[in-house]
Amino acid sequence: MMWGAKLKAQAPLASPKPVLHLSGPKLRHAFEHLIEAAEANGGIERHVGALALKASLFEELLGNGGVATVAEAQFCDLCAFITPVRRRVGVWLGRNGFAAMQRRLEAMLNGGSDLATADRRFRAFIASFPTDREHRWVRDLAAEVLHFAAPERYPLMTRWMWDRRVNTGVMREIWHGDDPHADIAVDDDLATFITLSEELQGFLNDNGVFRELPFYVDLLCAHLYAFYLNDRGSQYLRTDFCGQEDAMEHTRRLLGLDAVDSESGRTRLKLIDGMAHVIREPRRLSS
Repeated sequence: MMWGAKLKAQAPLASPKPVLHLSGPKLRHAFEHLIEAAEANGGIERHVGALALKASLFEELLGNGGVATVAEAQFCDLCAFITPVRRRVGVWLGRNGFAAMQRRLEAMLNGGSDLATADRRFRAFIASFPTDREHRWVRDLAAEVLHFAAPERYPLMTRWMWDRRVNTGVMREIWHGDDPHADIAVDDDLATFITLSEELQGFLNDNGVFRELPFYVDLLCAHLYAFYLNDRGSQYLRTDFCGQEDAMEHTRRLLGLDAVDSESGRTRLKLIDGMAHVIREPRRLSS
């Protein structure tokens, strides 16, 4: 199924856009279920608003060169809203220091308006960490920093969106085909994610959605992957996705919207001493 929608004017990509074969019925079912499930928690617009606020935090602290002056506590504020990162980054910072992380982030964000260099910067950031199981969260950190600091330019490129190495993610869940185990020969590079975002934005346009499209796409994709987590279970984020009954719980958690107790400011990010990080200015991002 092809919809297509133009994202904001971009610099040329380093690789051509692929052709994606997405399932219209699967997308329609997920979107209808998302709207229904969100009603019990204030409606879909409340969730979109929470994502917009999350993006404003990232843009405020990391955009326009802000990464060069961001403080460690502020960076931890952001990491609290990235589910797989908040379980690991506190220990990493305690062992390696924030300056080492800041240098890596600066290198990735420098030249952020040039999409032709985006894959190289993204991969260089990931490659600057060990390539073992304990550092898989690094990919998600890079993906969320790029996306939420500039949501109109960078689509979300987390592992749960699409991980070509293990052939899992949202792409797998909405791919058109009868064989659920068939290999999908689509790279997990920026061209693929931009194409996916354009297709989903076109689908949303056809269903009457015309504003805040990047965040509607995020919600739709998270809800699609929540089906996978609910139906099959997963090693990925298992400790974060156990015993939940709320139809939107997994969706919010994938997007980090469960990060903060809005009264105390305590977050789910654990520091190296085991204490919970407390956000500097508690904000109501939960839905």
